[in-house]
Amino acid sequence: MIKKLLLLGFFFSCAVTGTANAEGKALVLDGSTTVGPVAKSFATYFTKKYGVRVMVSESGSGNGAKSLINGSCTIAAMSRAMKDAEIAAARKKGVNPVAHVVALDGLAMVVHPGNPVRSLSKAQISSIYRGAITNWKEVGGVNSRIVVIQRESNSGTQESFKELVIGKGVQMTGNAETQSSNGSVKSRVSTTLSAIGFLGLGFVDSSVRVIAVNGVLPSVKTVKDGTYPVSRPLYFYTNGQPAGAVKQFIDLSKTVEGKGMISELGFVNR
Repeated sequence: MIKKLLLLGFFFSCAVTGTANAEGKALVLDGSTTVGPVAKSFATYFTKKYGVRVMVSESGSGNGAKSLINGSCTIAAMSRAMKDAEIAAARKKGVNPVAHVVALDGLAMVVHPGNPVRSLSKAQISSIYRGAITNWKEVGGVNSRIVVIQRESNSGTQESFKELVIGKGVQMTGNAETQSSNGSVKSRVSTTLSAIGFLGLGFVDSSVRVIAVNGVLPSVKTVKDGTYPVSRPLYFYTNGQPAGAVKQFIDLSKTVEGKGMISELGFVNR
């Protein structure tokens, strides 16, 4: 069902036929590529059920925050919490950002399926991304230089990873390769025997292998109970408390239909 909804999402986002949005205005979402599949799936369902046009862009969490501050989107989809500086900039423009947790996510550490390493400690991962560990043989693997894959600086996933694993203000290695999306990280790791990267849980498939962190693999159970150490909430941000069609859209995550979409996409319900 969800695959069909995502496939048809673009077409349904252009339809305006129902009455749920009394003012006839479109809902515009911008932000995280990680939250993107949930936003698109919700958008398609919402348009079909209520006839409200919903447009979804995936320009990164930082740009989602900017769009909300500038008034160019109705909802900012973000894979991290808004920064203090973003909240201050918003309030300066009369915008009151309100966070709504739509789902939970585990940042899965992934390697090539041919990599023999099955588990790393969070400290080891931090050392790899800081450049202190540079060869797989230092963590029980083969004698091969580690190809470190990260996300772009505007990515909420990058920010979450740095906060949860590296530590705020700690410099990452300058040798890391930067990829623009979960999909491009997955593609690079799946074709590079010595690579390591991180993905939102909903993007993991058989082309890569997930490794345990501190002996724990990411799953619905370990993300929900907090035992997986690299977990985070996913957000929709609105300007003030939502009402009308915006509230209906936000509240989809609380419905049976919305929870089903979140689960089918590989993310975790609250």
